[in-house]
Amino acid sequence: MYDTRSNLIIGFHGTDKGTAEKLINQPNNIKLSEEPWDWLGHGFYFWENNEARALNWAKDRQRRKNLPESDAAVVGAVIQLGYCCDLTDSRFTQLVRGFFLLMKDAYEKADKPMPANKDSQDDEHKDRLMRVLDCAVIQYMHSTIEEAYFQECASKGYSSLKLFDSVRGVFTEGGLIYDGAGIYAKSHIQLCIRNPNCIKGFFNPRTEVDFIKSLKDKALA
Repeated sequence: MYDTRSNLIIGFHGTDKGTAEKLINQPNNIKLSEEPWDWLGHGFYFWENNEARALNWAKDRQRRKNLPESDAAVVGAVIQLGYCCDLTDSRFTQLVRGFFLLMKDAYEKADKPMPANKDSQDDEHKDRLMRVLDCAVIQYMHSTIEEAYFQECASKGYSSLKLFDSVRGVFTEGGLIYDGAGIYAKSHIQLCIRNPNCIKGFFNPRTEVDFIKSLKDKALA
């Protein structure tokens, strides 16, 4: 009953200037990420309401590729999550765990080693940034549901199953902000959009102005 996220939210995508310009001017040309280490499975990624984090990530990405940091950019988007596998909701964390157990059983029967989350070489905090296991489990969930969905459609002409439009997760990373803290420096909410129709439009983020100063200047003019 409450699974569909109908409200609009703002997300920010870290990228380079050329790609940001293309997304704004050609918003239908969306390329989904299909990396094996994607944290929330394959899709188009955003930082929820966090432009600064998106820009820092884009700068880090430029440095890793030995490209000019000045070419890093952020594009904003208005998003509706639709039917969302929201990992802040215990129903969905239990659902993903259930698919992990199914996948683990399938791998054991096939005598195959399970994927594993791994540390990135340049991550001093050892946050297992290469989420190969998590990506594989979430993709296994999607593919299993999709297979059953299309089988039902073929046999009945319809399906009672619902396909996920998006995945949402909260992550802690980056080390503690002070000794004894329970707060991490790079904690964030990440969005993975599977259905491009969830993205209602892209925009170039504005630079914040000093509203109080503008009122004072206007009064003194």
